[in-house]
Amino acid sequence: MGKHLFRSSPPQEKQTAHQSLAETAVQECMSDITTVISKWTSSSDEFLFSTNSRSEAEEFVEVVRHLHSTMHRLVAVNPSSEKLIYAQNLMQSAMNLLESEFHRVLKENKQYLHPESVSLRSCRSSRRFSTSTVTSISDSEDEGGGSYEENPAAADEHRFSGGDSDAMDDLKMIADCMISTGYAKECVKVYKTVRRSIVDETLHSLSVERLTLHQIQKMDWEILEPKIKSWLQAAKLAVRKLFFGERILADHVFSSSTNIVEASFTDITQEGALTLFSFPEHAAKIKKLSPEKMFRFLDMYESLANLFVEIESIFYFDSAAAVRSQVINSLAKLGDAVRFMMSDFETAIQKEASKTLIVGGGVHPLTRYVMNYLSFLADYDESISVIFENWQLTVPSPLPESLFISGGGDDAHPEDLYSSPVSKRIAWVILLTLCKIDGKAQPYKDVALSYLFLANNLQYVVVKVRSSNLRLLLGDDWVVRHEGKVNQYAEKCEKLAWGKVLTSLPENPAEEITPEEARALFARFNDEFEAAYRKQISWVIPDPNLRDRIKISLSQKLMLVCTEFYEVNRFGLGGDAFNVRYTPEDIGNYLSDLYFGSRGSGSSSTTTGSGSGTGSTTTGKSRGGRSH
Repeated sequence: MGKHLFRSSPPQEKQTAHQSLAETAVQECMSDITTVISKWTSSSDEFLFSTNSRSEAEEFVEVVRHLHSTMHRLVAVNPSSEKLIYAQNLMQSAMNLLESEFHRVLKENKQYLHPESVSLRSCRSSRRFSTSTVTSISDSEDEGGGSYEENPAAADEHRFSGGDSDAMDDLKMIADCMISTGYAKECVKVYKTVRRSIVDETLHSLSVERLTLHQIQKMDWEILEPKIKSWLQAAKLAVRKLFFGERILADHVFSSSTNIVEASFTDITQEGALTLFSFPEHAAKIKKLSPEKMFRFLDMYESLANLFVEIESIFYFDSAAAVRSQVINSLAKLGDAVRFMMSDFETAIQKEASKTLIVGGGVHPLTRYVMNYLSFLADYDESISVIFENWQLTVPSPLPESLFISGGGDDAHPEDLYSSPVSKRIAWVILLTLCKIDGKAQPYKDVALSYLFLANNLQYVVVKVRSSNLRLLLGDDWVVRHEGKVNQYAEKCEKLAWGKVLTSLPENPAEEITPEEARALFARFNDEFEAAYRKQISWVIPDPNLRDRIKISLSQKLMLVCTEFYEVNRFGLGGDAFNVRYTPEDIGNYLSDLYFGSRGSGSSSTTTGSGSGTGSTTTGKSRGGRSH
């Protein structure tokens, strides 16, 4: 009798018990789900995922998950159960409700879920602990706090704050449920459709167009340049706001599946990213590249290079390799274009053949153009350091004697002076320009004026180097050496222009001489000074520092002797004052009037022959790459 009390239940009875438990669990879940579905599908004014019903939404999701798990248990013990059919139909209804809510949350919270808004919130959140890589649209750094007027980033966040602050978490809750119950495909399809339209709309608002290489090559520069300007702004906003925001949203919503994050993000952004990042490559292939266009291409290169780390971080998936490759290709093509335009620039200098004399010995347009160009180029020192890194500089060796000031050969070969390819090339271009200027000094009939012309042009070069990033590339030694050469030119000009005036007075002005000798010396001095003054009144020294240095040097040499000679001999002349046309005070006044080009000819030019090339066509150019 006792043995029967402890006898195990037959296997069939156990199976029946399991089936009964599984069916009961399924039935309970079905009952709960049916109630929720009936409530929220019959209401047109209220939604399951809203502030007032969020707890009910969470319970609904949990019941759906539980139904899914109990269905699996029922299949294991009774795959032919009729309840499975009802449960599956009910599961489909539940998924339809979740899919509808997923779509609604995405659409109704469009502003709150805008990539720019998402990226701004991420930026503000991360700044509690560290500095974020994301900047606001106005490029202002948001340090947190303050009013919207004080804080542009906060104002931007406010602009995109319309919607439910729990929207991202609601999307994640729905996505987690649909993915875990086998409805990932339906969820991802809705997500891609809505988010891709937002990406396309945003790129369109940033003036990002789908342009083919053929379309870009047919554009005039006047049309292409504004598109480059628009691209420069669009690239930064697209990377740091649009793509970054989409990446944050995908990472959050589909955090339960890295594969879904990758697939959805890539499908949503890749086409737009390729359109954006292929533009520089197409632009760099235009047929009419010329030196004055270089700075726009450097702007694009600099922008892409600065964004590259962020692009790699955002598009790090294997499926986004095409985007990373496109950025690399665009950087390479932009580098090719810059090197081509730099070569064209150097060739234009070499071929410059204008026969223009700058009246008054002022600064030649070629000097102004080249040095303005190089000083602007030096602002891109990081970019051109990369672009010129493996670009071999080929220059004549030995260099022509005409490249060296005074034929002294004290300018070393650029290859020997610098290790940086950028420094070598810039030093070479300046040397080449000085060679051209040296040749343009030869036609001056007055040798003193030719030296003044050389001094003015070299001084312009030195000042440009000293006051720009060129100084960092060429070094202080370069500046010191060439300042010394400016002084050499100035001394030779002074000696030739004023030598006869200085020698018209005795070496020892205090020495006693007869009145007749004094009159003769004064007369000679008057004639020589007047001749020198009349000749040099049209000469010009544009640089005020150089002008003052030359005047001070001249005054020290001339005024000292003149004043002493005048004081010693003026009383011996009696009433014969006509012999002293220029008193020391008069001389000082006359000297102060010199080298301003007072006859209006200092900035004009006289053409003695036809010419072409850089100097004759590029006077007064403004920099194209930094006007934005």
